[in-house]
Amino acid sequence: MRITRIESRFEHLALARPYTIASHTVSDVALGFVEIHGEHGAVGRGSAAPDEWVTAETDADCRGALTSDALDWLVGRDVRTLPALARELARTMGSTPAARAAVDGALHDLLGQCLGLPTVELLGRAHASLPTSITIGIMSVEDALTETDEHLGRGFRALKVKLGRSVEEDIERVARIRERVGGAATIRVDPNQGYAVDDLRRFVATTADLDIELIEQPLPADASAAMRGLPPEIRHRLAADESVLGEADAFALAVPPAACGILNVKLMKCGGVWAGRRIADLAEIAGLDLMWGCMDESVVSIAAALHAALASPATRYLDLDGSFDLGRDVADGGFVLEDGCMRTVDAPGLGLSALD
Repeated sequence: MRITRIESRFEHLALARPYTIASHTVSDVALGFVEIHGEHGAVGRGSAAPDEWVTAETDADCRGALTSDALDWLVGRDVRTLPALARELARTMGSTPAARAAVDGALHDLLGQCLGLPTVELLGRAHASLPTSITIGIMSVEDALTETDEHLGRGFRALKVKLGRSVEEDIERVARIRERVGGAATIRVDPNQGYAVDDLRRFVATTADLDIELIEQPLPADASAAMRGLPPEIRHRLAADESVLGEADAFALAVPPAACGILNVKLMKCGGVWAGRRIADLAEIAGLDLMWGCMDESVVSIAAALHAALASPATRYLDLDGSFDLGRDVADGGFVLEDGCMRTVDAPGLGLSALD
């Protein structure tokens, strides 16, 4: 199936409820959307959610990479040669991973439609479904408990609590949340690079009886040496996020002794499904677990991440709650959420609706 034309646009979307992390507060997002048209009316869809703070890709960079002129080289190409196309994307869009992820996702969607199979089946399904965590931002204890009750009421059983501004406040908030949920939910935490090594050691020691599942990126992104200096029992629970933008980072972190036990793959960091799968293969070989995360994103790119995640044997954790934050989206479909668990829909490609 040959590509006949490509269309793209950007949407500025407000969040249903702003939230705060260690570095800033988020209230809205600018998302890019790509439609790749093939022969016989098939349309592959992808989305970009650039995050300058994480990858240095600005909204302007992303927009420039998704113009018709920038993507014209794909017109006339056969989507069945997707691996070769993905390598070309890596060469031509290396500095704009979110834009690359949008094109990559649309190509994977189009190929699935071309072959009449869900994308996850093309990649080699390893899981039927997995639970996703939902995020509680930095807020007062009482507000955090209110959100906890809300999330449990919606069926979620995995909570990710944002930390990183005050160790004392972090400990109190997590302790109160554990007291509230008892054993009804798992708790993972994310200081977003907000801790020094001594902060992390103190947090781990003080919360030892709170059954915290994992600690996501507690130290600065360039602190891999400090991570390796931690005891194995702490390293095993660390999930590298901002430290692992692409395959080279994943390889460096996995070199024994591994700096962490978990790699957080985000399509907007690495450049899409193809690159994410390469990280997944590295993790499987190295014996590391995978967590598939996201930015604030449309269901379009969340679906692409879910298909990739469910196709990797190393996947243990999902944190694909980004579309739940949007006040409105421009598409639907792609996955089903039931009692906090996510599964793909039984439709060719990513199973998405047309963009509004």
